[in-house]
Amino acid sequence: MSDPSTHRSTGRPVATADDAWKPWSQAWTKHIKTLTGRTDLHVLVAPGAGGGAPECFYPALRRVEVDATYIADNPAVADPRRVAHRRVVPTGYGLLVHGAAHAAHSHWTAPPGTPPILAHVADLLEESRAEGRQRQRRRTDRRWLRHTATALLDPGTAPVDDPWHAGTLAALLLARVDARIITSKDVRTVRAAVTDVLGRRRLTALREIWQQAHTVDDTDAHTMIDLARRWCQILGIDPDQQHTVPAADPGEFPGRLAQAITDYLATVDRLTPSQHAARILQHRHSPPNDWRRSDPTEQQRRAARDLAARITHARTRNPEPGAKSSLIPPGRLRTRHAITADAQTAQGQLPTAAPWQQRTQLPPPKPTLHLGILADLSGSMEPYADELSSAAWIFAHAARRSEAVTTTIGFGSHTSVLVAPGARPQQVLHMIADQATSTFPEAVKVADRLLDLRHGRTLRMLVVVSDGRLDDIPAGQKLITTLHRAGCTVLWLQPANLPSHTFTDATTLTVANPADAVTQIANAAIAALERT
Repeated sequence: MSDPSTHRSTGRPVATADDAWKPWSQAWTKHIKTLTGRTDLHVLVAPGAGGGAPECFYPALRRVEVDATYIADNPAVADPRRVAHRRVVPTGYGLLVHGAAHAAHSHWTAPPGTPPILAHVADLLEESRAEGRQRQRRRTDRRWLRHTATALLDPGTAPVDDPWHAGTLAALLLARVDARIITSKDVRTVRAAVTDVLGRRRLTALREIWQQAHTVDDTDAHTMIDLARRWCQILGIDPDQQHTVPAADPGEFPGRLAQAITDYLATVDRLTPSQHAARILQHRHSPPNDWRRSDPTEQQRRAARDLAARITHARTRNPEPGAKSSLIPPGRLRTRHAITADAQTAQGQLPTAAPWQQRTQLPPPKPTLHLGILADLSGSMEPYADELSSAAWIFAHAARRSEAVTTTIGFGSHTSVLVAPGARPQQVLHMIADQATSTFPEAVKVADRLLDLRHGRTLRMLVVVSDGRLDDIPAGQKLITTLHRAGCTVLWLQPANLPSHTFTDATTLTVANPADAVTQIANAAIAALERT
């Protein structure tokens, strides 16, 4: 989520006018007089506007900026001079209304010398206060303000389950219920998650603060800062000792708060949680456009078939005594199923009930293999990039032919999902290893979200191909330990010819060349299946 403090800025804007979006800037500059009652404002609509946020109000410049990427890909999507355009781009128009709310009602600024944490909390409280005042003055604007949630909020707003981030989520969503922007039903799951982290008593105390903030005058900075101080004290933070905003531990996995946000956003967008997750995956973790694609070779196709056969064999070897249903004898007659079969026959239907139960040798029940492969895309791992790209295609197609789920993720300066679970890529996507290693914690969290590595009864395995020289080794170690304790096997493959770092709670193997790494991954997955 964009920092609420960036929705009002005293800095200098960096965005410049865009000719394609000029009609939108002109139309909304004319319209913002109606939204705010002010005649001295102008609006800039352009890609990248907003100073890093979806929208931003610059009080000193009397300027509202809206990032055009939140409106549409093409400015021709609607005519901004016509009222009907609001229904075509409700999120973009909602951002304009949000900026107008700040322009009309956010007339205070934090006094010089205010600790950053107090200014941040005051800005959190200002979000619902300004929108509430806008709704009181123009009730029809509530409809559009509701649409801004998808642009101003994301699961990264509460990346961990701690009091600070629970309070942040409460200020941004639950406070908007009392401001009558959204309804209590909208945030039912969010309220449950926040209550679970904070407890009812602390949440009630925070609610009293934001309700009082809603009554504060538009120019009363002193009261807003006092309320921010009380907020910090309730959360156990001394703003005189801790001046900066608490940061989430990168070594912790997202929890209930992040899931509640995902559920809320999915409902707003009228999507299932899985559909919403797929949209986020496509938006944030798509591979770079300059990565080359090629058709699979016959050798790769054969490797996929062979791996699928090995997985199937590992799941079905060593048959055990069991029972199976049968339409005909011999076996034990099951009366209820026999009656059902007779009734189906009497109605002229093809019998589907199997009256007989026979003893036989059946493959033992085995859990589904969930396998995540993380590929290091730093420059030192360049020799492994092409082999792991091939492996991504091979494992994806082998998984589709057998009961397995797999994903391959590249981490470096950006986390790229080469193959999502259940996908069957038509071509091989070739990774380029020329990045850093800063996103390893994010890559582990993405793999966990896609494969549910910390939960479930599946056979879970995470394989990392890297020399282990990461930007944040402590965070990586903490994540690996968490997976290990949750029952997920972590296999770390290190190149033999590179300086490396070894992690605890992971099985470390040294590989002599890239081809050996792919073989080791396959052998480890098969061995894990055979042991279950």
